[in-house]
Amino acid sequence: MTTTRRSGTLLGLTAYLMWGVFPLYWPLLKPASSIEILGHRVLWSFIFLAIYATIVRNWSEVRRVFGNARKARLLAAAAVLVSINWGMYIWAVNAHHVVETALGYFINPLVSVLFGVLLLKERLRRAQWVAIAIAAASVVVLAFDYGRLPWIALTLAISFGSYGLFKKLAGVDTFTSLTVETACVAPLALALLVVQAARHDFTFFNEGASHAVLLILTGAITAIPLLFFGAAAHRVPLSSLGIMQYVAPTIQFLLGITVGKELMPSSRWIGFIGVWIALAVFTSSALRNRGSVDA
Repeated sequence: MTTTRRSGTLLGLTAYLMWGVFPLYWPLLKPASSIEILGHRVLWSFIFLAIYATIVRNWSEVRRVFGNARKARLLAAAAVLVSINWGMYIWAVNAHHVVETALGYFINPLVSVLFGVLLLKERLRRAQWVAIAIAAASVVVLAFDYGRLPWIALTLAISFGSYGLFKKLAGVDTFTSLTVETACVAPLALALLVVQAARHDFTFFNEGASHAVLLILTGAITAIPLLFFGAAAHRVPLSSLGIMQYVAPTIQFLLGITVGKELMPSSRWIGFIGVWIALAVFTSSALRNRGSVDA
């Protein structure tokens, strides 16, 4: 393994490990509401990225994207979708649905591929269609187990899959894209926090310095793994990153059943095992035909 490949693998694994342990962070921000946490996450992410853009002198790229109406619209739409994803994830973790959030990120690659087929006219091999069929059947099993559609998982998977689709269509590098996205929604986040303060549902100034620091750090913990992932994507094959992406939901799943003590009846295990089989079929097919489908 070359030094470049080794460093890329390390950066990619670090990014996915950080995403995996996110469920341990959001409960630390209580008694802040999920809405306030989301507002801080968006606002401080933009501030963190703006500082970084100044250091690396990337503002010219950001302005170039804003000057391209098509790219700007696509990334504005992506910003709304990722905000929905972030908000749902924060709420779900603090409401003790960590296992279901893990399910969402397990099925996300299959949702992304399905979008590629339906919207981008990409073609799948038979094994990959089988994987999607197994995953769909597993979701039905889980719906019976939960007594409802696993709507948290589906919202996370569809919002993040759509987010990836818009980013792909925009064709902008990871860092510039994220800077533009957070710039689009930062004014809305600030307005949201002002409304929260006016309603006396604002904890930033009322729970001590350590609480305020933890809220500010939501910007760094959001941006840093994304920057690591962007750097990894330039150093290792997409097939390697495709395998690594299962690290984060695996950690989230384990945290849900160990730290969170969430229930896993046998019917739920059957549904999850079905999803894992689908992922194994899909990944093995992708590796055998590396590069033919961008998963």
